[in-house]
Amino acid sequence: MDYKERYEEWLANPYFDEDTKAELRSIAEDDNEIKERFYTDLEFGTAGLRGIIGAGTNRMNIYTVRKATQGLANYIMKSGNAGKGVAIAYDSRRMSPEFADEAALCLAANGIKSYVFESLRPTPELSYAVRKLGCIAGINITASHNPPEYNGYKVYWEDGAQITPPHDKGIMDEVKAVEDYTTMKTMSLEEAKAAGLYEVIGADVDDAYIAELKKQVLHQDAIDAVGKDLKIVYSPLHGTGNIPARRILKELGFENVYVVKEQELPDGEFPTVSYPNPEAAEAFELGLKLAKEVDADIVLATDPDADRLGVRVKDKDGVYHDLTGNMSGCLLADYEIGERKELKGLPEDGYLIKTIVTSNMADAIAKYYDAGLIEVLTGFKFIGQQILGFETSGKGEYLFGFEESYGCLIGTHARDKDAIVATMALCEAAAYYKTLGMNLWDAMIALYDRYGYYKDDIQAITLKGIEGLAKIQEILETLRKNPPMEIAGYKVLKARDYKADTIKDMETGEVTGTGLPNSNVLYYDLTDDAWLCVRPSGTEPKVKFYYGVKGTSLEDADAKSEQMGKEVLAMIDKMM
Repeated sequence: MDYKERYEEWLANPYFDEDTKAELRSIAEDDNEIKERFYTDLEFGTAGLRGIIGAGTNRMNIYTVRKATQGLANYIMKSGNAGKGVAIAYDSRRMSPEFADEAALCLAANGIKSYVFESLRPTPELSYAVRKLGCIAGINITASHNPPEYNGYKVYWEDGAQITPPHDKGIMDEVKAVEDYTTMKTMSLEEAKAAGLYEVIGADVDDAYIAELKKQVLHQDAIDAVGKDLKIVYSPLHGTGNIPARRILKELGFENVYVVKEQELPDGEFPTVSYPNPEAAEAFELGLKLAKEVDADIVLATDPDADRLGVRVKDKDGVYHDLTGNMSGCLLADYEIGERKELKGLPEDGYLIKTIVTSNMADAIAKYYDAGLIEVLTGFKFIGQQILGFETSGKGEYLFGFEESYGCLIGTHARDKDAIVATMALCEAAAYYKTLGMNLWDAMIALYDRYGYYKDDIQAITLKGIEGLAKIQEILETLRKNPPMEIAGYKVLKARDYKADTIKDMETGEVTGTGLPNSNVLYYDLTDDAWLCVRPSGTEPKVKFYYGVKGTSLEDADAKSEQMGKEVLAMIDKMM
């Protein structure tokens, strides 16, 4: 069936509701739009679904959500774990509550109980709830930091992490096997509740989650001493972080927390930003304005599902500095591991875990504290997978884990990145350093002085639609077939191809395995501790070029990074 036939099928079939058909009739004269909506099914990948909201097989709507859930239900039933139930959370995006209920009612029609949060909740709390409630799986309706027209559907397994092998492939196969939309099961909310297959959850899980976060505090003494003096500006960026972030800070003793009013309340249109990403400078415009008014020490912003944290810190001259995800991650890694060592000592088999596109400063931190270092593929679920491995094998202990995209996890209460615990820890660290006469920028400079002047950045190009997807694959294949010998003046020492599972020594020609799962990623180890990694985004129509350099000073590192960025853009232009 081609895209036009699919379009006509949706218009003719009584299974699809009248609102859906009206939307489809409105594009009747736009062949390209019809093609974009129906040329394929919205792909259920290793992270679940993510796409533009609208009618069609290649869009996020109640029918594609129901299809994904039917596939998940089939997989759960075949695993023999239907009795454990599924936890479901959602964020502030358009259609998030509706999609959450759609998933719950499909599960109920398949005899699987759902535990549905009463209102929007952060991603890390969903991760926590899966394990707290003993569920076999979890579903989170969120598109994280994507633009307003998007929504998504993330699946978690019983360990609280997003699905990894073999479950990801198993669920993907079951979703693909659901070809006829009319065969998907559902039932009414009243029927589901009457059958005991739909349970609303809220305060009990909230309280238990907050209690777990408090267990991670290392220096309550510092908070007690200066917490009332520290000034913190916070923005939830119209998302889920507002209540839990403010609650944990208040209960620990931070008295001066100023919330950005314009961005305080949930709003799926995200009216104050073009897209709600704490990596973007625009996300901090209102927060920095408020910070200057109240003379804040720290400015924090969580993304809509509150798993990632953006940070600005004030120096002694009153200048606010942007901490990238690598910078804030390294700052917290050093604080958490260093202070744990000082207060309690470190286990002999403790590990810092990072992704392959995360700063090499992490390696230096692990080495300094004589901790192990584990490198995993991009995606926090692979860090969660390592935690599960520690638990099941009885070998290894988790110290800290983070990725460059503004996400980290302190503790093992969740198995996904947690911006609420990161907010808590960063404010705690600010209080601790304040007792030493330092601010967080001083602490960051101290890290550079100790470990070296690492600078990491990223260049990305957006290529939308069918043609864009093909171009992204063409770029990867071009580099794969013709690996560069030199990048930005740095000699390529090793070329890693995670799709082919090879690491090639460019001087000797020796080839070894990567030791990591198959992934369409290329990585180049360069001289002078520099590196470059190329990968397609798993959530957006982009190809990303990550890179890192090491300088002799901040200025030197900035100059080297700027030059690397120019060379990367030139390399992209040649392939376009």
